[in-house]
Amino acid sequence: MARSLAPLAAFFLTATSAPIAAYAQTAPASYSATSPDGSIAIAITTDSDHRVRYGITRRGKALIAPSLMGFILTDGVNMVRGWDITGADTGKGDDTWEQPWGERRYVRDHYNEITVHLRQSKEQGERLMDVHFRIFDNGVGFRYEIPKQAAMTTMRIVDEVTEFDIAPRGIAWWIPGGEWNRYEQVYQKTPIDAVSTAHTPITMRLDDGTHLSFHEAALVDYSAMWFKRADGQKFRTTLSPSGQGARVVRDLPFNTPWRAIRIADDAAGLVENDLELNLNEPNKIGDVSWFKPQKYIGIWWGMIRGDWTWAEGPKHGATTERAKQYIDFAAKNGFSSVLIEGWDKGWNGNWLGTGGDFSFTKSADGFDLEAVTAYGHKKGVNLIGHHETGGNIANYEAQLEDAMKLYSRLGVPAVKTGYVADAGGIQAPCGNDPAKICMEYHDGQRQVQHHLRVVQVAAKYHIAVNAHEPVKDTGLRRTYPNWIAREGARGMEYNAWGQFANGPSHEPTLVYTRMLSGPMDFTPGILSLEGANHAPLASTLAKQLGLYLALYSPIQMAADFIESLEAHPRELAFIRQVPADWAQSHLIAGAVGEYAIFARQDRNSPDWYVGGVNDATARDVDLKLDFLDPGKTYTATIYKDGEGATYLTEARHRIAYETRKVAKGDTIKLWLAPGGGGAIRLTPGK
Repeated sequence: MARSLAPLAAFFLTATSAPIAAYAQTAPASYSATSPDGSIAIAITTDSDHRVRYGITRRGKALIAPSLMGFILTDGVNMVRGWDITGADTGKGDDTWEQPWGERRYVRDHYNEITVHLRQSKEQGERLMDVHFRIFDNGVGFRYEIPKQAAMTTMRIVDEVTEFDIAPRGIAWWIPGGEWNRYEQVYQKTPIDAVSTAHTPITMRLDDGTHLSFHEAALVDYSAMWFKRADGQKFRTTLSPSGQGARVVRDLPFNTPWRAIRIADDAAGLVENDLELNLNEPNKIGDVSWFKPQKYIGIWWGMIRGDWTWAEGPKHGATTERAKQYIDFAAKNGFSSVLIEGWDKGWNGNWLGTGGDFSFTKSADGFDLEAVTAYGHKKGVNLIGHHETGGNIANYEAQLEDAMKLYSRLGVPAVKTGYVADAGGIQAPCGNDPAKICMEYHDGQRQVQHHLRVVQVAAKYHIAVNAHEPVKDTGLRRTYPNWIAREGARGMEYNAWGQFANGPSHEPTLVYTRMLSGPMDFTPGILSLEGANHAPLASTLAKQLGLYLALYSPIQMAADFIESLEAHPRELAFIRQVPADWAQSHLIAGAVGEYAIFARQDRNSPDWYVGGVNDATARDVDLKLDFLDPGKTYTATIYKDGEGATYLTEARHRIAYETRKVAKGDTIKLWLAPGGGGAIRLTPGK
């Protein structure tokens, strides 16, 4: 990782315009570094205008052409021009750390790194800035590190000037950034140069088959990054807006989030990649053995469909009687928890986007929180709490401590939070004046601060947090492992609101896009395959089981009415058995947006589970069982699409079952119906 000028000059000559190439030939201060295996190289230098540029090559070919770096400020000359490199420090790391829960138990963190030191000219402000790169064999992370300095004490950032000039052609899967429904959108598949402004993760497949994902890691006290196309295949970071002027305000010293690029030969390499987790700090809250990965049911689907209401009245869903009924079902069928939405005061009237009437300690009429939690404990079943804010975090933060104390006293070990409001509709205290309200985005700096505060207060009371309408996950579950799941995409609820509202390719796209950021509370298990007014789901029955393997979460819901679950005893048996915590996970078959089949090993037994989801195209897949232990015979219990099954007709309910003996090296042939899927449990013999 020593300083190297000639290769940099060649790289910048071939990958940039003539003026920059001419400057590269004069050999300014330039530095480079490579991944441990040497396949990925980064280069950083300054151009003829003394603007900082970085570039990335892979196996000698340009991947990210030289791209600008820097900041636009509200109260000073921009931190873009006038930079000189004053030196660099290098290092490396190779460690393996253990997740308390997750897709895999052990994660290897192996990288080389370089920190390049920069100083601006006197005319441009004489500021100091470091750029820190970590280069892995399967990706690159970099961040700005702003040291304490005389030239400024606080940065007020309008936007970043961090570019990603993607050199090869390709296609992208993405959702628009900044739209009213946040991250809850249908993914588009377009050429890279047809992307406008996208949320991250954004996934790309280049013409040579290389797979990329652009995201960020360790988003703390900063505004979320949107991925904005500038020209051709050149993208630039733009930060989520603020209702209080500058998009980010930080006192020095501080570090920005990491800008993260996953790089892989294929879809499996993209999915089996822990880049963002490795770019986060280790666990800060200590022992979290009090949280157990689990499966739950809930008083929820009836409200989503419109059968019941959150509001008090004759159709109120959260009654004491119904809660006890669901607790009885959970106890009988091995579910550890019951989610109860609408238990508290504040749901009457128009709460969406307002939320000022919510109480997080007072029960709604007809619901006795103390009695229900006590009844659950007698049955060995916990409640999952619910805090819907309607986007009013001023109201929530004023009650946060008392709300978590109440749950702690009653033995409620997890809470689902919610922020139902349109983008830009978060009501937050303005600065230090709690009486004044500013409107903020769901992923702006103020809301990023809020989510972390909720997680930290919850951790103090040994409560886990499952956030809906969240800021996107950026790997912070490593640092705060009570942050167990988030929503942050179109979940199962959309299927209650219209026929095929989530099309058959939705879940096979989520695997390679949204799921790269972290666990999602998708809420599978609608075994009736019906939304409101009998609207059909774009799913077969077997696909509902495959979702438990395809979309990871340590807290998995069986979301249907308990009557529907009970009417499908074989499927219910699988849902009871499938773990929510894994020793290892592998994508053994799949393509972005088309299908995804995983093999996952239970962390608490020698059992393996295989399964996943398909798009609208019927396909045959050969699943090689090379991951099994040699010398053992396994019983394969198979749930698969029945003959002629398709999401388009009532044949969606057709499911077939098979049991047979298999061993390492065998192949299971599985037919995936249009909108279909499947699931297999592999249990070793004694």
